[in-house]
Amino acid sequence: MGVLLLLHVLLVAVAARAPAAQAWGKEGHYMVCKIAESFMTEQAKTAVNGLLPGWAGGDLAETCSWADRQRFRYRWSSPLHFADNPGDCKFDYARDCHNTKGEKDMCVVGAINNYTAALKDSSSPYDRTESLMFLAHFVGDVHQPLHCGRADDLGGNTIIVHWYRRKSNLHHVWDVNVIQTAMKDFYGNDLSTMIQAIQRNISGEWANEEKRWETCRSRTKTCADKYAEESAKLACKAYEGVEQGSTLKDDYFFAALPVVQKRIAQGGVRLAAILNNIFGGNSKVQSI
Repeated sequence: MGVLLLLHVLLVAVAARAPAAQAWGKEGHYMVCKIAESFMTEQAKTAVNGLLPGWAGGDLAETCSWADRQRFRYRWSSPLHFADNPGDCKFDYARDCHNTKGEKDMCVVGAINNYTAALKDSSSPYDRTESLMFLAHFVGDVHQPLHCGRADDLGGNTIIVHWYRRKSNLHHVWDVNVIQTAMKDFYGNDLSTMIQAIQRNISGEWANEEKRWETCRSRTKTCADKYAEESAKLACKAYEGVEQGSTLKDDYFFAALPVVQKRIAQGGVRLAAILNNIFGGNSKVQSI
């Protein structure tokens, strides 16, 4: 719990990614949390609803981009959104989970572990509503491959590209551009339609994988280190063939989209599993 104190009271500014970087964008985080809601037990749903702020209207998904909006208010939280590596396609907690000052546990994996611990501890002095909103957001973050990308380019933020005709950067392509292009081309710019398509894949094409996604044998922490390792490997593929000034078109889009959709699905299933573990009840309920 000592790290939780650090996370909440450290007031000095730390170096952050480019301000434009917001993991998955609002749409991606909303989808992760909507999918999680469909896998949560009734007991977990009741507990979560009791912690949501009034402005959420009883909808967890409405809070799932909150952490991005707090980066300037809670400057210590900036490094908690990612876990970059030296470019070896791996995540090593001891090596990679720290901020620019070298303070340990200050990465997205450390944050998931710590906010999970805070919510499990009913005597914790920390704000349970904020802990829930941070946790829901960071579980989404760790599933975005470029949040476990190369440290030297800030997870692709400094790699300037064109997404079709529009100027972007590689990180933003994975946060926002792939999702928005898919929504426009395939889902009539309707977020709920895209969510339903991903949910159908979970119960159909990915049905044999879904149980493995949520399995976590750790009794003391989450399995967020495993999720970061997956993202680090996927990030290496995301960099392939991309250079400064590259123009990314259909070939890149159609390679990236299935990865994005599956990572959103995995994030949702795993967030639900974490919340079910915290608040009780083990049977998942999926409503499509």
